[in-house]
Amino acid sequence: EHATATSTDLVEANRIAADRLLQDALIDPDRPVLVATLVSVDHLGESSRLGRMFSEQIASRFVQRGVPVAEVRLREQLALQPGQGELLLSRELREVSQNHDAQAVVVGTYAVSGAMVYVSLKLVSPQGNQVVAATDYALPVDDNLRGLLRGR
Repeated sequence: EHATATSTDLVEANRIAADRLLQDALIDPDRPVLVATLVSVDHLGESSRLGRMFSEQIASRFVQRGVPVAEVRLREQLALQPGQGELLLSRELREVSQNHDAQAVVVGTYAVSGAMVYVSLKLVSPQGNQVVAATDYALPVDDNLRGLLRGR
């Protein structure tokens, strides 16, 4: 099956989400941001092609908007840890942030429910785990998206 013109434009959806984070946060153009791989809300230790692809697209948009992005390959399961009803940066991610003098880290989760994928992004300051911007969006699951979810 070929993706038709009606298929969800993932690049555009992620671009809009990245723009929202940038418009809500005070970003210093001289200090990098880290972008962690998005993880499934049901399996925080696991990513997927969808999680990696989305984080790449979000990182690209930050760069296009003049924000430096530090290229860091993190072990996915160390990016987020459940806190009190809130997903917080792990100790390792805070250390990596300090090593790169990162001003913020983009973290995100997604959940698949029926015909939709719900994505939640947060821009977190490594100092004190403070969420400085957040955005949520939902995308219809088409064949294209289904393929990204299946791949590990």
